[in-house]
Amino acid sequence: MMTSAWRSARRALVGAAVAAPLALAGYAHAESVMRVVPQADLKNLDPIWTTAAITQNHGYMIYDTLFALNAKLEPKPQMVDTWTKSADGLAWSFTLRKGMKWHDGTPVTAKDAVASLSRWGKRATDGAAMMGRVETATAKDDLTFELKMKEPFGPVLDVLANPALPAFIMREKDALTDPFQQVPEAIGSGPFVFAKDEWVPGSKVVYRKFKDYVPRAEPSDGFAGGKVAKLDKVEWIYIPDTNTAVQALLKGEVDAIEQPPYDLLPLMKKDRNIVVKVLDPVGKMGHIRPNFLYPPFDDVRARQALWLLIDQKEFLAAMVGTPEFEKECYAVFMCGSPLAMDSHSEPYRKANLAKAKQLLAESGYKGEPIVIMQPTDQQLIGTIALVIAQKLRDIGANVKLEALDWSTLTSRRTRQDKPGPGSPGWHIFTTWWTGVPMSSPITNAPLVTTCDKKNWFGWPCDDQIEKLRADFIKAGTLAEQRQVVDALQKRFFEFLPYVNTGQFFAPVAWRTTLQGVPDALLFVAWNIEKK
Repeated sequence: MMTSAWRSARRALVGAAVAAPLALAGYAHAESVMRVVPQADLKNLDPIWTTAAITQNHGYMIYDTLFALNAKLEPKPQMVDTWTKSADGLAWSFTLRKGMKWHDGTPVTAKDAVASLSRWGKRATDGAAMMGRVETATAKDDLTFELKMKEPFGPVLDVLANPALPAFIMREKDALTDPFQQVPEAIGSGPFVFAKDEWVPGSKVVYRKFKDYVPRAEPSDGFAGGKVAKLDKVEWIYIPDTNTAVQALLKGEVDAIEQPPYDLLPLMKKDRNIVVKVLDPVGKMGHIRPNFLYPPFDDVRARQALWLLIDQKEFLAAMVGTPEFEKECYAVFMCGSPLAMDSHSEPYRKANLAKAKQLLAESGYKGEPIVIMQPTDQQLIGTIALVIAQKLRDIGANVKLEALDWSTLTSRRTRQDKPGPGSPGWHIFTTWWTGVPMSSPITNAPLVTTCDKKNWFGWPCDDQIEKLRADFIKAGTLAEQRQVVDALQKRFFEFLPYVNTGQFFAPVAWRTTLQGVPDALLFVAWNIEKK
C-alpha cells in the first residue's frame, strides 16, 4: 500500500515535472502540451507483438491504418485514397494517398503496406482469417498494391478498419521482423512522433507533433477522417496511485486520466472544470484466462469449476462498484451487439461453489499451487485476480498470487514454461477486453482455438470452435451468422476457452481546457486543442 509520505512525494514529483516545462516554455514560445495519465506504464512498443491496450494506444499515436471506423462504426479510408473490388470478390486493389512520409522522412509506399499486412496477419485474429485467404499480396507500383484471394472474404474493409489490434502500417524493413519478436524501432507515419530519447519507463512517455503529417481533408469522425495534430507535445505521465492521479487532474497538473477510478468519479463530476464521459458505448468485458497447457486447467472440469465460481454481480461490484457502469452479460459476443445472445449459458449464470469444488477434485487436482498473476498497477484487472484467487481458496485450492506490474505481466504471459518453483510459468491471468473486437467470431482473439500454440496466451486447442469460426466467415446474412453464433455459443460453454466476469463501461476524465476531444472508442490525441 502506498504511504501518505510517498503520495506527497509523488505529487511533488508530478508537480515539478509539470511546472518545469511550463516555465521553460515561457522563455521560448507557447508550446501546447497535453499531459495524460495513461491506464498503464508503457514498456512494450510493438502493437502487433502484444495485445496490451497501452501498446495499442501507443500505436495510435505514431502509426496509421489503411481504413478506420467512423463514429457509426463504418469503415472509411484513412491511408488509402481509392480502392476497387472485382465482381467475383477475389481481387482487391488499393492506392495509397500521395505525400505520406515516415517519421524518418522517407515516403510511405505500397511495399510497406504489403509487408505490414503480412506480419499483422500472423498475429491478429481477424488478420489471420483474412490473410489466410489471400493467395498473393503484391505491390504494383509505389502507391498501389493488390490482394488476390483464394476465396471471397466479405469483411475485408471491416477487418482493415478494426480499431482493436489494428493493422498498423509500418516501414517495410520493420514489418519484415518476425511477428513473434518486437520491431527494433518505433517509427511510424502518424500524426505524432515517439520521442525515444525522452522516454522514461515507469514515469513518462513523450510524443511530438509530426510536422510533415498530411491529414485527410474531411473532418474527424471517430477514428476516421482528418487527424490534425493541434498539440505540439503529448506527455503520458504514469501515476500508479489513483488518488494521486485524481488530485493531479483536479489541480490542473495533468489534463486527462484515461481510466479514472470509479470510486472517485463523484469527486471529479462535482468539479465544473472536469468532463467525465464514456467514449466507448459498447463497453468492455472482464476476463479470466486459464493456461490450457498444464494441469489443472487442461482438464475441462477444472475450467467448469472456474466458471462456477463466478457471480457476475459480485465481480462487477468489486471491479466497478457503480451500478450505472455495470451490466451482467452471458453473451459470448457482448450484450448490445448484433450477435448478442445468451443461449446455452444457463449452467453458468449462478455460482455454485460446492459443485465447483467437486469438479476441481474430479479434474485430478491434488493441491498443487495455482499461480495467478496479479497486476498491482491496474485496479480493475488486479481486483479480478484478487477475487478469483479468494474464490479458489474458498473451495480448497492452493493459490499462489504473484504481484507484478501490468507491463511485466504482458511479457510474462507469453511464456509457455511449466508453472513451478522458480519458473515464469503461470496458471491464470486476468484482464479486460474492449467490446468491439469481442463482438464477432472474426475479431474475438481469445476465442481462437488453433492447436499450434500460436494463438492468444493460454493456448486452447479445439477443432470444433475453429470449424464454426470458419463457417461464420462463409455465412452471407445476419440470420445465417446468428445461426452459427448459436452453435458457437453451445460449443463455447462445453469447452470454456475463457471466463467472463461481467460487462462494464469505462469513462474518461479530462479538464475543460481540452477542446475537440474526438468521439472515438478511446481517448486519442489528434484534433484536441488546449485552451
